[in-house]
Amino acid sequence: MAQHVAQPTATTPELPATLPLKAIAPWAVFFGILMLILLYFVGAEQGATAVVSGSGVHEWVHDARHLLGFPCH
Repeated sequence: MAQHVAQPTATTPELPATLPLKAIAPWAVFFGILMLILLYFVGAEQGATAVVSGSGVHEWVHDARHLLGFPCH
């Protein structure tokens, strides 16, 4: 039986494709605003600054409020 040995070949490594900042910026702004809205609802949506009346939002985010260290009682 003959054994075959792989011979190394000289190739240039491929560089990863670059992602332009103009393609990332709109998505970064969108998710940044979305996270600020979420932080508002978890951290400040109750009492005098409430956007939504009642305690529905407070009950939905109650555990997240405690997990993040926001007081609510």
